[in-house]
Amino acid sequence: MATDTMMYENPFSLTAAGELGMNRETMLQNELLLRTELGKPKRRGVILPAGITYGRPNGMRDGGSSEALHGWPTLSSTNLPFKRKEKTAQRDFMALNRAAVSAGLVTANDQYEFRATHDVRRKTQSEDSQRSRTRRLPPSMVYGISTRPSTPIFDLLEHKYQDKWLSERRKLELAKRQEENKQRRSPGQVYETRASLLRTYQNPVEPDRLWQMPKFTKEARPSLQTFRSAKARGAAYDHFESDQISRKGNFGHGTYEAAKN
Repeated sequence: MATDTMMYENPFSLTAAGELGMNRETMLQNELLLRTELGKPKRRGVILPAGITYGRPNGMRDGGSSEALHGWPTLSSTNLPFKRKEKTAQRDFMALNRAAVSAGLVTANDQYEFRATHDVRRKTQSEDSQRSRTRRLPPSMVYGISTRPSTPIFDLLEHKYQDKWLSERRKLELAKRQEENKQRRSPGQVYETRASLLRTYQNPVEPDRLWQMPKFTKEARPSLQTFRSAKARGAAYDHFESDQISRKGNFGHGTYEAAKN
């Protein structure tokens, strides 16, 4: 009877030899063997050593009311949990090259030996110089896009935008009418008429001769002469060319056109 009780209490406590024994500690760390307890959250099979805490230790210590009366504590490099790494200055190879050339060393081997025996470092920028370069913004400056002002409801009810548009249109029409009035005739201005335009001198332009066969240009003669003389023929053609201006049609053979201003 006692044996059955032990088997019921420790069903997973078999030793390597197959006998009943105590629970192994590794069984409490295996989540597959752990069973959920009634009314309790599920436990994880992770055992933490005693005295362990998560997070970063705070090196700042409160000195109590006496330290508070003296002033607020300030963070220093010794109180920080990490140490600030000092920046090592880099070698200035441009200065080394200038020094080597001024010393008369031109070959690669001579310059390598010169760099091995000489050392020039660049100047490190301190924190104060970096802080001075930072841009100081005014205290009233705000980032972002300004909010669009709300449309006044009274202007909408009074049709203010419609009246504004109509007034602008009236101004444009008045300006257009003034320009048209300026372009109209003035009593003191003299305008050219069609007769005056016809009397103006026209530069003579010799028209290009039409193409003809060589035998007609050299030997052929007209069989009928309707003009009494060459002078009368020239005067007739001159009158015809001057009269073409006032006639309609492509060749100036149509009716006369009305006068235009």
